[in-house]
Formats: sequence, C-alpha cells, structure tokens
Amino acid sequence: MINKMIAVSDIQFEECLDEALLASIRKRGVAIPVKVNVVDGGYVCVDGNKRLTALKRLANENEKFLRVNARILNDYSKAGSAYWGNTQNHH
Repeated sequence: MINKMIAVSDIQFEECLDEALLASIRKRGVAIPVKVNVVDGGYVCVDGNKRLTALKRLANENEKFLRVNARILNDYSKAGSAYWGNTQNHH
C-alpha cells in the first residue's frame, strides 16, 4: 500500500452527502485517508465516498479541499526487497 496526496477530481466515487461529516471536515479536515484502487490509469474509491463528497462540496470554499490523502490499495510498485535496499538473509 502507498499513501499519496491525490486530487479529488481524479477519483471516481459515488456521491453521498453527510452534513455532520461535511461540517467536521470543514472545521478539522480529513483525519483518515480514503482508500482507492488504481484502475485504467485513474483512481476508484474503495472507502471514503462521504469524505470525498464533502471535499468536493467544500472545494469552492478553500483550495485545501481539492486534494486528499489516499491509501492506494493495489499499488505494489514499491514492494519487495529491492525497495528496502540490500536485504540479504544472513541466517
């Protein structure tokens, strides 16, 4: 899994508004990253439709709501021993 800041407009998601969450995000921001998968060069929301809907609505108020911290669930490009450097097993 990789964490990355992503433009809300680059994520496909199902809009569903939660007024209480919108007010909370307006005041505090998004505390928990949304979860996405990479699909055909774009992103699809796996978890976080309400947070993304709130951000989309709040984007007109402040540009800080244009991007969100996302956990990419199906990106293993940095996985494996090559990513971690020399990890030879000396046991």
